[in-house]
Amino acid sequence: MATVVAFHAHPDDEVLMTGGTLARAAAEGHRVVIVVATDGSTGEVGQGEPPRLGELRASAAVLGAARVVHLGYADSGNGPVLYPDPPDRVRFTRADPQEAAARLAAILQEEKAQVLLSYDANGGYGHRDHVRVHEVGRRAASLAGVEQVLEATIPRDLVARVLKLVDWLRLPVRHDAVAPGTAYSSRAAITHRVNVRKFAKQKQAALAAHQSQVNGTGRLAPIMRALIRIPAPLFGLLLGREWFIRSAESGATNHSDLFKGSR
Repeated sequence: MATVVAFHAHPDDEVLMTGGTLARAAAEGHRVVIVVATDGSTGEVGQGEPPRLGELRASAAVLGAARVVHLGYADSGNGPVLYPDPPDRVRFTRADPQEAAARLAAILQEEKAQVLLSYDANGGYGHRDHVRVHEVGRRAASLAGVEQVLEATIPRDLVARVLKLVDWLRLPVRHDAVAPGTAYSSRAAITHRVNVRKFAKQKQAALAAHQSQVNGTGRLAPIMRALIRIPAPLFGLLLGREWFIRSAESGATNHSDLFKGSR
């Protein structure tokens, strides 16, 4: 059995990019730990746990994760302006990469993690916090001696087809931040294709746990609302596969049974 640490930028990313894989790993007996760089809030949090971290814990419970950790940073946002840091913490994109990597490496060592899940070099669609997850994840894995680093992504041609469909259907979904030619990764670069249709119901329920995002005004909110309402078999057809790139920095040992037959 392996310990799998999934490193994400914000609460809800753990579902959208790796939810089925994490549910599958937990079901097969692996220890699953979710680490988020930010609490998903751009302003001062005040006393008590930020609401989105509470939603993350509910999502993690549905997926079968054993532990959730927040590295302590604030959401950097993805707009053209990077706002000043809140008074109580630093925005992740402004954090010292070495310090952030050391924080993550300490968790990896404590957990004796064999597998780290993070993001591809583009940070998916280029969100500044996602790009920093890629950079910090690689550095932390090297510091902690993690055997295998798998970077979550989506085939670039699939993203382009989905965006064309969104435009054709005139769905009220903004996707101006996604550059179809450069976002995510080419199919040739992808090393792991994980079938997670059996875990569609869990993935859908975990997504529904992020109520602030589902009921919010963000660019993905209309899609998220639609996804949590469709029948689970249809959800599985749409989101029943997840993709990863095995990092060149991974060691020679190919440890993870959880990806058996997924290459």
